Amino acid sequence: MDNLGVLFLSELVGTAMLVLLGCGVVANVALAKTKGFNGGFLMVNIGWGLAVFAGVIVAYASGAHINPAVTLGLVANGATEFGNPAFGTTVPVTVVSVLTFIGAQLIGAFLGAVIVWLGYKQHFDGEPESATKLAVFSTGPAIRSYGWNLVTEIIGTFVLVFVVIGFGRNGDASGLAALGALPVALLVIGIGASLGGPTGYAINPARDLGPRIAHAILPIAGKGSSDWSYSWVPVVGPIIGGVLAGWAALVALPVLG
Repeated sequence: MDNLGVLFLSELVGTAMLVLLGCGVVANVALAKTKGFNGGFLMVNIGWGLAVFAGVIVAYASGAHINPAVTLGLVANGATEFGNPAFGTTVPVTVVSVLTFIGAQLIGAFLGAVIVWLGYKQHFDGEPESATKLAVFSTGPAIRSYGWNLVTEIIGTFVLVFVVIGFGRNGDASGLAALGALPVALLVIGIGASLGGPTGYAINPARDLGPRIAHAILPIAGKGSSDWSYSWVPVVGPIIGGVLAGWAALVALPVLG
């Protein structure tokens, strides 16, 4: 398999692991009759942080972007190659490599969400609220205001990508792996605890869109709407935030040292 194929597989598996454990913790907290029922938002924050930890660990070969906002933020920051030189798996940044990364992330997120449904099938069947079922798969706002929800997603993703670029300036890997699995897990927990309240902090277009597609396709009893009217917010917001972070890092980080 050539390098691009390895990177595709790395991003797919890493994003699938991210979503499996991340949406899995939401299922454990939200669905009726689970042992984690009503575990609270902090449990969700910690679970998502550890989900990122696991995703980064298994996707080191690609630099563990596992997020289109990270991929596009790195492009905006002037990256010339993707991958991990320590693994000998780098490829030039081109339209093809960018689309390969994003495609792998979307497919991986979809597959991770399907596995969550399989793992919690009986609890989905026993859950009376359609909104709760959707919440396992995708984010939704506490107060629906598309403009302000967009702002929240931009800010959260900006923090993620700016810190990752800042930490990884002298590293080899090109994505979250540059920050390291444990630090990036703690960063994601921090973003969730501080900025996650208004929208549930998607901060990752693939994390939201892939599972939302899975929700729309899977034969989930009483699932209701997939809320496509909101679906653009957790896609567009993180992309804007990631690109802005990439540009800001070009200007700010050389000054900050």
